[in-house]
Amino acid sequence: MRNVLNILVLLFLFVSCTEETEHTAPPIYDRDSVSVMTSYGVNTLVSDSGVIKYRIVSECWDVNQIKQPSRWTFIKGVFFEQFDDKFRLQAYVQADTAWYYDQLKLWELRGRVRVRNVNGLRFMSEELFWDGRAHELYSNKYSRVITPERTLQGSYFRSDESMTRYTVSNSAGSFVKSAVDGSNDTLDMNENKTDTTDTAAVQIRPAATPRAASKNTFTRQ
Repeated sequence: MRNVLNILVLLFLFVSCTEETEHTAPPIYDRDSVSVMTSYGVNTLVSDSGVIKYRIVSECWDVNQIKQPSRWTFIKGVFFEQFDDKFRLQAYVQADTAWYYDQLKLWELRGRVRVRNVNGLRFMSEELFWDGRAHELYSNKYSRVITPERTLQGSYFRSDESMTRYTVSNSAGSFVKSAVDGSNDTLDMNENKTDTTDTAAVQIRPAATPRAASKNTFTRQ
């Protein structure tokens, strides 16, 4: 009986020692998230159709050609300069986070978005889309536009790429009165309307003329 027990114990030990357990782990990254390039401390020129369009400065630049749509990601912020076809500086752009969808030629800027062009116009918002195909910029969030002549703010913004023709909806702002009647005063606006650089008009109400009180007495009946 003791021999039988010893044999059973030996068989059990033999089987337990020879069994192999396969350990598998999930992939570190899904295929859909693998980037073809990740660069740090970037300061480079970017061309489009053989023409230099931007100078990009960023702490981290990630390029992914597998995600749909394919994109460049600037998760730690971006600063770039825009050039025209003759390599003349047109604007400065800065944002906390940015994505560029290269197949769509669309920039999506988020966070503290700041734009300044060569004409002195400044744009501030938490969102800005830059459509390279339609050659326009737009934002659906509160935006503020400051020019040497006036200041506008509203909940919707749309503009051409040079920011010379733009529209601000539900706008509120101030205008230089001299642009209307030649004086140096400033007019304030706070209206639910659409204001554009071509159609904005300010109606000036003349100041009341002081008059002496009437000597007539009225009795309420």
